[in-house]
Order: sequence, then structure tokens, then C-alpha cells
Amino acid sequence: MDFDLAEGQRAFQLRVEEFARQFVMPRAAGIDETGIYPRDLMQEAARLGLLGAAVSREWGGAGLDYVSYVLAVEAIARGSATVGAALVVTNSLVAELLARSGTGRQKEEWLRALARGDVVGAFALSEPDAGTDAANQLTSAVRTADGYRIRGHKVWVANASAASVAIVFAVTQPDRREQGVTAFLVPLEGPGVERVPRADSLGVRGLGCADLHLDVEVEDTQVVGELGQGLALAAWAFRGARIAGAALALGIGDAALVEAIDFAERRRTFGRPIADYQSIQWMLADTATELDAARMLTLRAAAAKTLDRETAADAAMAKLAASTAAQRATDHAMRILASDAYRRGSTVERLGRDARATMIDQGTPEAQRLIIAAQVLAG
Repeated sequence: MDFDLAEGQRAFQLRVEEFARQFVMPRAAGIDETGIYPRDLMQEAARLGLLGAAVSREWGGAGLDYVSYVLAVEAIARGSATVGAALVVTNSLVAELLARSGTGRQKEEWLRALARGDVVGAFALSEPDAGTDAANQLTSAVRTADGYRIRGHKVWVANASAASVAIVFAVTQPDRREQGVTAFLVPLEGPGVERVPRADSLGVRGLGCADLHLDVEVEDTQVVGELGQGLALAAWAFRGARIAGAALALGIGDAALVEAIDFAERRRTFGRPIADYQSIQWMLADTATELDAARMLTLRAAAAKTLDRETAADAAMAKLAASTAAQRATDHAMRILASDAYRRGSTVERLGRDARATMIDQGTPEAQRLIIAAQVLAG
């Protein structure tokens, strides 16, 4: 097996890393402190092709393979988890879904604008009682003369405060459950849509999360994919989002490891750097090993995604391993830095809060284990 990156992949990774160092990292603390969505950084990222990374050039995207995309997400997340998460939502949950299942008209109207960074997209699936059990939707889409009237309440919609359009999931056939939910492309700036900002979140602050209160009419042309196949589309999109979400977690973990190493080499006790102590070395060794193992799973899943061969378990394994490794990395960094990290506003404190979000977004570790177990038991 060849584990080396192709020349083009490595060159793209270096460009994104430089962008992250120059523009993203210096803004990370400010984004976290203010909680303001970084719209300008998203537009700058679009110039690198990061808002339509895996979308074909035909529709304005960069036409990159999925490995290049996840490398970019990891690099951005080392600088700011918020910017990385915003890219994952726009790419994996909106742009890629439209590229795969949208009509030519939908792509012309929205996909090109998303890839250029002219607009931001959102993905509205979760409800107060529909998270892991996504089929338990209460938002309804009732047939009208030339379309549907969507009524309902969506929660924790990332990017929503800045988004111009959202893919909204609603029940069109109440008696069919999994086969009764349809996806709709809904502009957010027209009548019938109310955005209610969420209470302040613990981590990944500035992601523009809001609840959506919907009482809006849409046309038949706004249906994404086939009627009643919304949950199947969401499941497909989540596979990509979990792979990219794994890369997001890796970026956070990498940043924590760098902080821990730097401090361990500078901090001296009893006349020696604490990096000389075995207890510190073991924490650093465990962190590096766990992150590298998760990275292999993530790159394997991304390579399979490029070939359209990924499975739900591939994505779930990457997400489970990477989010767990990131959580452990920030915990180890907190223990190594001690009081230097255990204060509001420290880099490691922010990374610890951000890492916690990766354990929840696109499904908890328990949800990922259920997906993995289902494939293991199926043989």
C-alpha cells in the first residue's frame, strides 16, 4: 500500500496550511470570544476552492478528491475549529448533496454561488425530538396547488445566521416514517422563515447556529432528489460529513499536541524541562499515536469516498477514532500545561471546548458504534 500523498495533494495541503497560518489562526481567539460568524474568512476560503472542494469544475467547484478535501479541513481546524466546521457544513452537507441529487436548475441557481462563496448553506434536519432518531420528524410539508407548505421547527442549524439557503427535511408521507421524509431547498431570506439565535454554545463558538421556525411555501422545483427519499439523502451526506468531521477533530487534536510539546520543552522543574519526565513523555506518545491511528482511518475513508466505495462504517470508524483522540489530546494538553491552560481564554481551554463538539456533531460516539456494529454483525 502507498501511504504517500500525490504531488497535487501535497501542494494543495501546503497552500491551505499557509492560508490557515496567515489568516485563520490569528482570528481563532477573537471568533471564540465574540461568537461572530467569520463570513469574511469563508469568502477568503472560497478563493482557494474550499467552499466547493469536491464539487466538479462544471458547477464552479474545485474538483478535488476527498483526500485533498479532508487534508484541507484538518489544516483549517488547526487554526480555528469554527472555520473548519463551517466548511464541513457548506461542503459535505449542502454543496455535495446538491451536486449529487440537485436538479440542473438548483445547481445553476445555488451550487455555483455556494462554490464561489457568494452564499453560505445550511442543513436543517435536527428537531427537539429528532436527533439520532432522524425519522422522528414533526416538521411537515403539506401539498398545495403547485408545491408544499412547510411548517415546523428545526434546531441547532449550523451556519444558519449567515446562510442564504438551507436544505430542509420535512414529512410528506406521515404514514411511511423512513420513506416519508423529503428534502427541500429553502431560501432563508424570504417570508415564512424566522431565525432564532441559539443560546451561547460551549465550543466551536461563532458557527452561526440558530433555530428555524418555518411556515413557508415552496414550489415543486425546490424538492431535492426524489419525494420520500430525504432520509436516504441525509444518510449519504452524513457519510461525507463524518469523514470531514474526523479531519476537523484531528486538526483540533494536532493543535493541542503542538501546545503540549511547546510547553513541555519550555517549562522547567527541579532544573529540568518537564519533557524529560516519563509521565509527560507517555502522554505525548499516547496523543501522537492515537491521532496518527485516527488519521489513517480518516484517510482510508476519504480515499474510499473518492472512489464512491465508502461505507457508513468507514465514516463512523473515522469519526469515532478521531473525536476520541481529539478529546484525549486536549485532556493531556490540559494536564501538561496545568494552570497555564486551566483558565478562560487560553488556547488549550478553547481547544478542549471545541473537541467536545466533535463528540456530538454528526452523531455521538454511541451512535457511531451502533453503525459500526451493524456492519460487523452483518459480516
